[in-house]
Amino acid sequence: MTSNIEELKSTGLKATLPRLKILEIFQKAEQRHMTAEDVYRILLDERSDIGLATVYRVLTQFEQAGILDRRNFESGKAIYELNEGQPHDHMVCTVTGKVEEFYDAEIDRRLKEIAEERGWVVHGHAITIYGVSPGVGNNKSGAAKPAGKSKKAGA
Repeated sequence: MTSNIEELKSTGLKATLPRLKILEIFQKAEQRHMTAEDVYRILLDERSDIGLATVYRVLTQFEQAGILDRRNFESGKAIYELNEGQPHDHMVCTVTGKVEEFYDAEIDRRLKEIAEERGWVVHGHAITIYGVSPGVGNNKSGAAKPAGKSKKAGA
């Protein structure tokens, strides 16, 4: 935990219990991409008395400090992940909401090339591919309903 205290201090944040607990959750979780509600559920499972408002506040502070990256996929919810300094893009399953990371040097090279051809200087990019992940229904058609967007019968 000492390294987490130092990490927080190096970003200008005090090492409070909520900050330390939430940072530890991101470091130890099998799931790399989490919403504020996911973090809160883990805290509840650990019998922590850290409230949801505190979770949102800490996640915002971590994002501003560069500890976490925030993504907004189609679900409309902010998804957070540790900023480990490695460039990567995402594939999102429109059925399950599963997020998978990938890196492709050729895509990265080509994007920089396109920008430079047009006189741009690249500071970064974000690519999100939406589709149906392996093993989910008929993932060849892409006709599956998006996660969280179902219609009621007769509507």
